Amino acid sequence: MTLTPTRAVDVRVRRLTTTLYGYSFLEEFVLLYPVYALLFSDAGLSVWQISSLFALWSVTAVVLEVPSGAWADAVSRRLLLVVGPLLTGAGFALWILVPSYAAFAVGFVLWGTGGALCSGALEALVYDELERGGASDRYARVLGRARAAGLAAVMAAMGLAGPVLAWGGHAAVGAASVLVCLLTSVTALRFPEHRRARAAERRGWVVAMRAGLGEARRDRSVRGALLLVPAVAAVWGALDEYTPLLVREAGVADVAVPWVLLVIWGGATAGSLLAGEGERFGTGALAVLLGGGGLALAVGAVAGTVAGLLLVAVAFGAFQAATVLAEARLQHRIESTGRATLTSVAGLGTEVVTLTVFAGYAVIASGHGHGAAFAVSAVPYVVLAVGLAVGSAVVRRRGRVGAEV
Repeated sequence: MTLTPTRAVDVRVRRLTTTLYGYSFLEEFVLLYPVYALLFSDAGLSVWQISSLFALWSVTAVVLEVPSGAWADAVSRRLLLVVGPLLTGAGFALWILVPSYAAFAVGFVLWGTGGALCSGALEALVYDELERGGASDRYARVLGRARAAGLAAVMAAMGLAGPVLAWGGHAAVGAASVLVCLLTSVTALRFPEHRRARAAERRGWVVAMRAGLGEARRDRSVRGALLLVPAVAAVWGALDEYTPLLVREAGVADVAVPWVLLVIWGGATAGSLLAGEGERFGTGALAVLLGGGGLALAVGAVAGTVAGLLLVAVAFGAFQAATVLAEARLQHRIESTGRATLTSVAGLGTEVVTLTVFAGYAVIASGHGHGAAFAVSAVPYVVLAVGLAVGSAVVRRRGRVGAEV
């Protein structure tokens, strides 16, 4: 049977999206995630040693984020998506085989390197392939579903980690995590990739990085979209680490904390699935999402009750949808030559702002509690929402004046 051009394009897009959803699920379905802190503690590490490992992880991501994005613009992005999970899996294997501070440190460097290789490369590959199939307008919807698959995997891993740990200890959890990394790498082989490197890209990743950063300097719309991603994603991404403490402060027993966290992450998953609908409404929808999410977060956190935590779940859903929309806006505005580089720059900005939020949160929560820290963290979203709304109104007014002239 001969496929018509439209049918052939639909088949290619379907292969891309199904591979993406499977890759996104497997990438996050790591049973070690909920329990690796326990592994470190059981190996005799102190709190300061564990904190230093997290810092090493963050530093690795910050140092390699932009260079790896430029590399993804200069070589095969699919290759990086294959190699990244293998490095992460090697790090996990090292943790289980040689549980010591040195092994944990090397494992975090490998994990950070693997994550950096995939950051930027995945989004750029997906957008370019959708654009090639004439379906770039579906990017927000596709990305939202991919993020939802990843969040579903996190929740599934949270539910399975306990029973697997009870059955086979850290060795069983680690072996399952290494296996998932291998499956993620194999899944990446199914990604289509038709991008042809241009002459400048073939000269190396340094040239690719300069080209991408040069586009951001020249184009104000690209620069604005680049700054918007960390502004939207960083604060609530940092708050994620403190949600168990907020839940406990609301009076929830420790044994029930994971169940409440599943509700909160269910809200984030719903936000991912609904993100594609918001793209049709542009900047106005983004402002509403951010403003409404900020108010819900502040009220829910200050309430200090289980009912208030439902508002936190709503806020996380709004922020997740807004993050997807901000990332889609960036992809729509940049050229393909520096797509992975600029996506990685946005990721770097998110990492830097997240570290700043960690420091601010510690100061506020130490003196006033977690509810107050969450509420204060909502303020930037309300301010950003007002700024977007005002900017959108100015653009519309200029458009009307131009039309009249």
